[in-house]
Amino acid sequence: GYGMEAPEFGLDDYAGLDVEGKIVVMLTGRPADLPSEEGAHLANIKGDIAREKGAVGIITLHTPEREKVRKFETSVYYTKTPRMTWIGPNGLPQGEEQQLMGSAYVNIDAAKAMFEGAEKPLEDIFKQIEEDPNASPKGFALNGSVSLAKESNHEETTSPNVAAVLPGTDPKLKDEYVVYTAHADHIGVVKDLSSDDTINNGLMDNASGVSVMLETARMFVDSGLDNKRSIMFLAVTAEEKGLLGADYFANNPTVPLNSIVANVNLDMPVLLYDFADVIAFGASHSTLGETVSKAAAKFNIEQSPDPMPEQAIFTRSDHYTLVKKGIPAVFLMTGFTSRTEGEDGGEVWGKFFAENYHRPSDDLHNLEVNYESATRFTDINYEIGKEIANDPQRPHWLKDSYFGKQFKD
Repeated sequence: GYGMEAPEFGLDDYAGLDVEGKIVVMLTGRPADLPSEEGAHLANIKGDIAREKGAVGIITLHTPEREKVRKFETSVYYTKTPRMTWIGPNGLPQGEEQQLMGSAYVNIDAAKAMFEGAEKPLEDIFKQIEEDPNASPKGFALNGSVSLAKESNHEETTSPNVAAVLPGTDPKLKDEYVVYTAHADHIGVVKDLSSDDTINNGLMDNASGVSVMLETARMFVDSGLDNKRSIMFLAVTAEEKGLLGADYFANNPTVPLNSIVANVNLDMPVLLYDFADVIAFGASHSTLGETVSKAAAKFNIEQSPDPMPEQAIFTRSDHYTLVKKGIPAVFLMTGFTSRTEGEDGGEVWGKFFAENYHRPSDDLHNLEVNYESATRFTDINYEIGKEIANDPQRPHWLKDSYFGKQFKD
């Protein structure tokens, strides 16, 4: 199946299977009826589940359904980049598990060879998920064996997070923190034969987010207001390498984790059009949803649901590392509607993603920033932080939140 186990959603792809000491073969993606953010999380922990079940390797199959969203060639392109993690206190790479000795992501033609003589043809499995996107095909043992091999070169590098704190003034609440995050890295130099420019400056991803955070910090300082809670502004490194800076902070915090009441994350706001709504990832899981709505309403901005759940954005940015530590978080992006007549916000956003995302063209020479929208986006995020910093009650998970149930303890 999809390699998932989640009783809350009736998923148990390992039911009746013994994978101890074996390589598991699973489909990329997830059942379509899973809620966006929960589904993104469950897809992200497939390796953890396989390891818990005793597997020693993972082979993930590209599918025709996935091809419609992201071509196999695109995934192959990213395999050329180095993989990084951070060194734990024991001197070993964080998250490295010797039990999982190898993995592979294979295209449809390569997958067919593994299903020769299988009790269910691969074509039938692909047909099943096409006809019923909510289905998770039942697992079974495959014939034969597979050999996986890899060769790696290891190097060490240093890349610090940068943090600043504006102290709170309330005697009881000043030791609690609202943490703003924005990642200060991008993907560096790329061999892109389509252009003479090979430097990825990352205007939207994520110079815009860092700029919004710095301007938010300036607004707090210049306001002259005394905030009850302390506010931390945290520029994290290596987001593009797997949320490494944020994960390092989550595991080695500079303040007690239980003193962090909320995370407001700023990642790739597409400030190219006169947005009329915002999408607030994480808002439906905690009281921060109401905080976002109040802040946005001050500027006549609506809050909209996730328009592209298949992109699994909730697990692809820095707030996710703090959510897994039980800290409520919210991450805003510009919505797909515009306040300017004749302007299609979704079209502008989609064009940026298709033509400029993770490319040298994400640059001031190629894109025109809408500074009025940048101001409005900053104002909203400032209001969110100000509300959290001065509310007598700290944000909390909603009773029926999946993430609250999973991580709040």
